[in-house]
Amino acid sequence: MYNPAEHLEDEDAAPPEPALQPIRAAQHRRQLHPFFFRMGSVTLCITSVLLVGLMAVLYLSQVGQAVAANQKLQEIHSKQAELQRQNQDLVDTIAQEQSPAYIAEQAKKQGLIAADPQALQIIIVQHVEPIPNQNQTQPNKP
Repeated sequence: MYNPAEHLEDEDAAPPEPALQPIRAAQHRRQLHPFFFRMGSVTLCITSVLLVGLMAVLYLSQVGQAVAANQKLQEIHSKQAELQRQNQDLVDTIAQEQSPAYIAEQAKKQGLIAADPQALQIIIVQHVEPIPNQNQTQPNKP
């Protein structure tokens, strides 16, 4: 590495001998070379194989997680579709059972008959509050 203190000392000292200049240049180049350039070919191959193996394991791990997430997503979609079908069936059942024709049919099955509006007797009870409709809200009582 470059050291400014050494550089200053070199300027103060006499110029180096011509035979030492190539040696210093070689030392300087050696410092710049990364470690893997100094490894042998066998060591470099083994290191490369290990790195490729590690990358393959990491890749397979990510693929496994993606497949598991996809399966869970498919299960959720199928459950959602099933619940939507059940909901639609229940909505259809409620609509059918609220129809006037169905109510009249069920009343006949239970032995009820339609009343004649002319034959009805209405009794008025004093001091009784009427039953509120579903649309009306009850007043807040303190």
